Amino acid sequence: QVQLVESGGGLVQAGGSLSLSCAASGTIFSIDAMNWYRQAPGKQRELVARIISGGTTQYADSVTGRFTISRDNAKNKVFLQMNSLRPEDTGVYYCNADGVRITRLTVRRDYWGQGTQVTVSS
Repeated sequence: QVQLVESGGGLVQAGGSLSLSCAASGTIFSIDAMNWYRQAPGKQRELVARIISGGTTQYADSVTGRFTISRDNAKNKVFLQMNSLRPEDTGVYYCNADGVRITRLTVRRDYWGQGTQVTVSS
């Protein structure tokens, strides 16, 4: 069984910074991509940042230039450095592992963490 555990959320003033971490545990052969999503109250969950195994990254327009995603492939960890935070960045941030294989021959599956709250005050 693969589990994702996030850490690092909290309360910060606008303009401040927070760092999120996510560790995937269990029997893992490979992970295609690791992603951060967020869900604000009353809104749909949205992709914030994505990093594939080769290191290519992708960001939502709203966070480009302020957030940085990075990954430790050997430890199956993903990080999100969030700078210049805005009140609209408030929400629950979810870690997602995309295309996880337990062995070379198993089908790919997606897994989600439980989420961590990020609150940015104005």
